[in-house]
Amino acid sequence: MRPGITGLEDEAITIIREVAACFERPVILFSGGKDSVVMLHVAVRAFAPAKLPFAIMHVDTGHNFPEVIEFRDRCLAGFGLDLTVASVQAAIDAGKVADAPSRNPLQTVALLDAIAENKFDAVLGGGRRDEERARAKERVFSHRDTFGQWDPKNQRPELWNIYNTSLRPGEHFRVFPISNWTELDVWSYIQQHDIELPSLYFAHRRPVFRRGGMLMAETEFLHAEAGEEVFEEQVRFRTVGDATCTAAVESSAVSIADVVAETSIARVTERGATRADDKISEAGMEDRKRQGYF
Repeated sequence: MRPGITGLEDEAITIIREVAACFERPVILFSGGKDSVVMLHVAVRAFAPAKLPFAIMHVDTGHNFPEVIEFRDRCLAGFGLDLTVASVQAAIDAGKVADAPSRNPLQTVALLDAIAENKFDAVLGGGRRDEERARAKERVFSHRDTFGQWDPKNQRPELWNIYNTSLRPGEHFRVFPISNWTELDVWSYIQQHDIELPSLYFAHRRPVFRRGGMLMAETEFLHAEAGEEVFEEQVRFRTVGDATCTAAVESSAVSIADVVAETSIARVTERGATRADDKISEAGMEDRKRQGYF
């Protein structure tokens, strides 16, 4: 394996090509966030000049930052790719789930329904092991049973990067090509290839308020409660997800180089610093993943 970013890209390309060789109906999850953008760029490079042989899907909570949705559509149009949207709002309207202040946990139902409806047998995501302890347990090829559930004690060995991709009817795999990357690796790759991202990833001024020790953005989906003061601050987002549970961080980083420098000295992971839904319990992410979450 070659050193540094080049070696990580080689590994990701190998994993993506393995998916193309072993599965009939693979799909890439694409939210417009930095990890999914990098994974998409790597996947396109893996098959260039041929067209990407995967479907593209976004699990849409309906509570997204508008800047991200605009970028998502523009990015895919630039690659000439179509998008399948798995809608949480549609699941709510159908009575499959009840609406909640944060729709982030509700994505599981929409995701599993879309996998079953489209008969996807491999779902590629941009999850990384450095993000959160539950993701650190996950294999690159992570097996899901017929209910879409994950059993962390019943995963297949991946010795010498040899992957067992055998499936029974109704099962599928979640595949994480950039699992071994860090946040700094992702930003270094973005810098190396001058990849465009949503503007939220760079410092800008916006109304925010403090909740649970984090800076939450005042949006149409999330408002300050009694006793929470709204003020304007220069911030950026280290991760972009559901607007109701994604916090900003104070920052002056206005360019990719600035973000690389800032990330290189960060001591708290992006999810630890900015995802309110991960603070429900010590095992919040693992509990959601067992039920079928990303």
